[in-house]
Amino acid sequence: MELVMASSSTVDGGIGCWDLKTGTERLQYRSCASPPHGLICVGKRLLASSQVRESNSSGSIFYWSWNKPQVEVKSFPAESIKPLVSNRDGSYIIGGGSSGYIYLWEVAGGKLLKKWSGHYRAVTCLSFSDDESLLISGFEDGCVRVWSLFMIFDGLRREEANHLYVHSFHEHTLRVTDIVSFGSSNAIIASVSEDCTCKVWSLSEGTLIGNIVFSSKVYSLALDPSDHALYAGCMDGKIYIAALKAESSRGNNYQIHLTGSLTDHRSIKAVTCLALDAYGISLVSGSDDGMLRVWDTKTRNIIRVFKHPKGPVNNVLIVRLPLYLNGQMPSLRRHGSLLTPALEKYASSTEENAEVKALIAHQTTCNRPLDGLYHSSEVMNDQGKELQQQGSSVASDMELERLKLDCTRSMQMVQQWKKMYETLHQYCVNELLDGDLTGNSS
Repeated sequence: MELVMASSSTVDGGIGCWDLKTGTERLQYRSCASPPHGLICVGKRLLASSQVRESNSSGSIFYWSWNKPQVEVKSFPAESIKPLVSNRDGSYIIGGGSSGYIYLWEVAGGKLLKKWSGHYRAVTCLSFSDDESLLISGFEDGCVRVWSLFMIFDGLRREEANHLYVHSFHEHTLRVTDIVSFGSSNAIIASVSEDCTCKVWSLSEGTLIGNIVFSSKVYSLALDPSDHALYAGCMDGKIYIAALKAESSRGNNYQIHLTGSLTDHRSIKAVTCLALDAYGISLVSGSDDGMLRVWDTKTRNIIRVFKHPKGPVNNVLIVRLPLYLNGQMPSLRRHGSLLTPALEKYASSTEENAEVKALIAHQTTCNRPLDGLYHSSEVMNDQGKELQQQGSSVASDMELERLKLDCTRSMQMVQQWKKMYETLHQYCVNELLDGDLTGNSS
């Protein structure tokens, strides 16, 4: 079962919920006023949303279980949190603050594991790489930064580094409004901005590899699962479609160009959010007119329309629930009375070095390759021990498995380098022998 979830920044706008296939309206969740990118699904177990509260500078994050319309858990971070992102299994949540700080919480215990200064301007959007080892953040002034979560948890590398980020891109001139990433061996990210551009970046090379200019501000972005098309929702009410194609098998250079658009001529309100289903067949758009439109990406026609009960829509999700949840929605209550805990406002006294200091300085695009992110088994074990000491067995297991995979990839790369060296060495030997034979024959 696939559900469409949508929220608004209107006070008490709530979260609307519909069945994507049948259009049936389901439970409506109350007391939600979310900022852009503030609504997420946490491991398919619960809904979470940061809150827009002008009179409350400390900010808040709410939890809802699937089967109850009321807020079940309220958290109050140290500052106003806008964008949120969660990893696939829902073991941790990352939030971006208005001050530019980034916060990483463990969901199971609510612990604030890490906090670091991402930039001197507000965080506007957050996204994970496909393997969830990298966090990509967009900021109010157009900056895009890429962070290695392995480095964030590695105290030794943090002390040695001049800055925590892997790459820092500054080509956008106005607020970054959305970011998507795709690919593994040749990972790339695409970012859109109020400067009317979509830029494509190579994470392996740290360079800009594609750019497209729109005729209107761009507020939202969605990526076809086949990685061949980008959908960009714009202020003029249109959804532009851009084709993305690698010019070579190495994927280090891309051609990007517009191929068409999706338009509802009855509305010219800004398209503020987009969500694409897992198969790339249905695209859901949310707009300032409060409408949600379901598009067939093949025919480019509207096949269904939903109306949010209150105000403009600024967040939309397509949530695919497991079959065992179709009949009975789970609750946040465990063992009869225990609730999923609220997120900590500050790191507890037992958390050592929870706040990560970063050197914030305007720098040119960083060209350091991602190969430098691979760690030894000693660092991997140290990170696992650190997470276990923080009482996070779920996060520990997850990070340990990722580091093991990263170490395996590193060893494979070393073997490739050895083969290249042996080939080059043999070539040089053959050249020398051929030269000697030629000299002797003459």
